[in-house]
Amino acid sequence: MDGIKKKYRVKSEYDFQKVFHEGKSVANRQLVLYVFTKPDQKHFRVGISVGKKIGNAVKRNQVKRYIRQALLELEDQIDQELDFLLIARPDIRDKNMEQVKHSIIHVMKLAKIIK
Repeated sequence: MDGIKKKYRVKSEYDFQKVFHEGKSVANRQLVLYVFTKPDQKHFRVGISVGKKIGNAVKRNQVKRYIRQALLELEDQIDQELDFLLIARPDIRDKNMEQVKHSIIHVMKLAKIIK
């Protein structure tokens, strides 16, 4: 089981669309971040999208692992009353774990959701 527990995931199509259409978005070269505030939520939930432009299944899964691992390491700094989506851009494919984490921190600071 990867590090992010099921309860920490945006799973339903409805929730995905809600964040996508009603949330605010910020982006850098590697990621687009959509953020939707949900007051009274006990913990944040995240949806991760890595499309075919990133590469083959092996590459996409590697990128998803990097993103999940970075979120695990940042978990205690992230505002808990949020649903957010992280959408990978093609520029992320050549990045290593550290660079992906740095990119996530950058985009979260832009969105002001990280302490």
